[in-house]
Amino acid sequence: MYMSTLILFLSMPLILGSPISFAIMFIYIPIIAVRIRNEEKVLEEGLEGYADYKKKVKHRVIPFIW
Repeated sequence: MYMSTLILFLSMPLILGSPISFAIMFIYIPIIAVRIRNEEKVLEEGLEGYADYKKKVKHRVIPFIW
């Protein structure tokens, strides 16, 4: 889900060619990073076995990068 929104927000400036869409993209990336960290924290506290899952799956959004 997060990967698809990142692709959408990264492709929008290229398709539109608008400076405003570039600004939105640069604002969106840190916001989604904070949201992912918060969601993982909540899941780790409330979902049994999620900490073990996180150890097994190293990358959150982009394989081998993040």
